[in-house]
Amino acid sequence: MAVQQSVGPDPYFPDNGDSRYRVHRYEITLDYRPGPNRLAGTARINAIAGRTALTEFQLNLADFKIGRVRVDGRQPHYTHRGGRLRIRPAKPVRAGAAFTVEVHWSGNPKPVATPWGGIGWEELSDGALVASQPIGAPSWYPCNDRPADKASYLISVTTPSAYAVVAGGRLLTRTTKASTTTWVYEQAAPTSSYLVGLAIGKFQTVLLGDPGPGGIPQHGHIPAHLLPEFSRDFARQPAMMELFQELFGPYPFDEYAVAVTEEELDVPVEAQGLSLFGSNHVDGARGSERLVAHELAHQWFGNCVSIADWRHIWLNEGFAKYAEWLWSERSGGRSAQQLAAVAHRLLSTLPQDLRLADPGRKSMFDDRLYERGGLTLHAVRCALGDDAFFLMLRSWVRLHRNGSVTTSVFTAHVARFADEPLDGLFKAWVYGAVLPPLPMLGSRAAV
Repeated sequence: MAVQQSVGPDPYFPDNGDSRYRVHRYEITLDYRPGPNRLAGTARINAIAGRTALTEFQLNLADFKIGRVRVDGRQPHYTHRGGRLRIRPAKPVRAGAAFTVEVHWSGNPKPVATPWGGIGWEELSDGALVASQPIGAPSWYPCNDRPADKASYLISVTTPSAYAVVAGGRLLTRTTKASTTTWVYEQAAPTSSYLVGLAIGKFQTVLLGDPGPGGIPQHGHIPAHLLPEFSRDFARQPAMMELFQELFGPYPFDEYAVAVTEEELDVPVEAQGLSLFGSNHVDGARGSERLVAHELAHQWFGNCVSIADWRHIWLNEGFAKYAEWLWSERSGGRSAQQLAAVAHRLLSTLPQDLRLADPGRKSMFDDRLYERGGLTLHAVRCALGDDAFFLMLRSWVRLHRNGSVTTSVFTAHVARFADEPLDGLFKAWVYGAVLPPLPMLGSRAAV
């Protein structure tokens, strides 16, 4: 595993995260009341200081009332404003030393304001949903909110018993007392803060396919009235899982779940071990099947192999886009070459001022980044041939499992599988803005 930690603040979100330490584990206990949208929480955060002593550090946390803060059991000095909880320990934390932070908070959670609208904890008409990409995690818990700082999670949520709680990871226990139920989930794999997903609602749970011995359990959590449509729309997800394991390597987590809300969402959103869909993505006609493939592919690209900072988001979205094309190609739909041609025609009509390697904060979710990212992977496939290309992808996931990467790490990785230098390819597709010619699969690619 190679971890590429950014030095200093994230260039796109300098107020989020603190590179002076890293978190090893979060233990989060929540009590949530859907009616008044009232959240009370405690977090125990186990962390390790970096190369210099910590006289102060910060966590990100939205506008909640702070009830208690402790560092290694002692009361520190702290301030909390502007989404930042600044903490000055009673005694500096030595360089390289482990330390524990405890935070108690309460209030009415709401999304974090971003250029793309409110992101994070969203109160629904009957429940709640958390989709945090890119900076919504502080809307509900205190965290070192940077994608490269990956930690394990233990999450306990108590809510009225009429509601189910769905989170990424393995459900350890579900305990009912009087009118409330407590759900405890464990996500053992290192997880970025924005990838901690949560859904609270009235769901029916179904098993997708038969995982068999050693297989990956796949569950769906959906409103009961959407079950007939869901059963058709997600029927081929187990086949996607099988294909992606063939192409990308073993599924990197213990389980995979999808949750569908009663309400519509602009786009589905991935979390670690969990993807969140709106009711508009369930139509009984497989109208959103490419998105089912896209979100599943993120479990390898974005979740298991994460980005060091947000400049490199194409390594998440371009890979998931290309996975859509691969699924289409292998399931009887249009080939990756045909879909690449469609994407290329679209991009040729749009402004050509986006560079994948550093698109800028305003363009990090631009549709052009997704399409050009997919085309870049197609260009690499055309250059390498199928055997070397898929060997390269499997090696990429294996070498960087649970780690964080950059664009330069990827281009160096690809070079190891090429018969000739690919500097020109990456200069044109990744570092340039003008759209290169459509790449074409040659005789080496046995489609």
